[in-house]
Amino acid sequence: MNSARRAERRTRGAAAGAAAVSVVLWASAFVSIRSAGDAYSPGALALGRLLSGVAVLGIVCAVRREGWPPRSAWRGIAISGVLWFGFYMVVLNWGEQQVDAGTAAMVVNIGPILIALLGARLLGDLLPPRLVTGMAVSFAGAVTVGLSMSGEGGSSVLGVVLCLLAAVGYAGGVVAQKPALARASALQVTTFGCAIGAVVCLPFAGRLVRETAEAPLSATLNMVYLGVFPTALAFTTWAYALARTTAGRMGATTYAVPALVVGMSWLALGEVPAPLTLAGGALCLAGVAVSRSGPRAAPPVPTAGAAPAGATGAEMTGASPAGPSGAKTPGTTTAGAAGAETGT
Repeated sequence: MNSARRAERRTRGAAAGAAAVSVVLWASAFVSIRSAGDAYSPGALALGRLLSGVAVLGIVCAVRREGWPPRSAWRGIAISGVLWFGFYMVVLNWGEQQVDAGTAAMVVNIGPILIALLGARLLGDLLPPRLVTGMAVSFAGAVTVGLSMSGEGGSSVLGVVLCLLAAVGYAGGVVAQKPALARASALQVTTFGCAIGAVVCLPFAGRLVRETAEAPLSATLNMVYLGVFPTALAFTTWAYALARTTAGRMGATTYAVPALVVGMSWLALGEVPAPLTLAGGALCLAGVAVSRSGPRAAPPVPTAGAAPAGATGAEMTGASPAGPSGAKTPGTTTAGAAGAETGT
């Protein structure tokens, strides 16, 4: 029993570490996008980023001999590829050209809330009080960061709508990806989702060629960085963690991104954050900590004729134990998961 508990703690730790890698790399992407966006249009930047990611992921898949995902995983991979890798990246790049960074942060951070709601409706995920509370705290922090970083130029209606569509695409892609991870590896789901996103962005190929010929080397290197690290690596570590927890809890983790972006902009660009910005960032991190925490298990009370100390209800009844964070282990099927596969 002790070895099983240690194995579960290691799994939770690995999933938390993978999620942290994704969040840090996605935060760094904002700095790179700001640089590359001066030389590349939204569609061309998305396509160049995805092609770089596919190249790296394809090599890794070939070395590991991953092969093709099983047929049952393709529906979720295709939907996440279209919505998250393709649609989301183009629309977000376009939206951030229309609105200030603060407004974009506030609107896009609707995404984790949508993930939690869709996960509960389509995947049967639970919405424990700690998750709801943590999301509320983090969203308040994201709004605070957004207000403190907003410029005076105003925001266009088009830009707000584009950022909202990006949040919807992000949420739909995450929820569609979850069932696929029960049937295919994180590397397979990420590689083929990235490839599908690149196919969706192929209409921008001509513009990518022209802009690459005119862009400074620094902008092109930033685009390649976006493909190798925030896309190939970060999306793979995200998929690994998502397979081991709920979609809602993973979505709440991304609320740490605004706080990290503030710190990275401070260090890399010399943009000193205002006190209100720091306060909002602290709220984001506090909310993530609450949402990722779990209730403390009460110590067993020995009684006459009771099962040995440390035995769980699952062991006494023969039921399947729960996976990390209360999620069912990959491969199990619930009514909610089945509904997601047929209705996502």
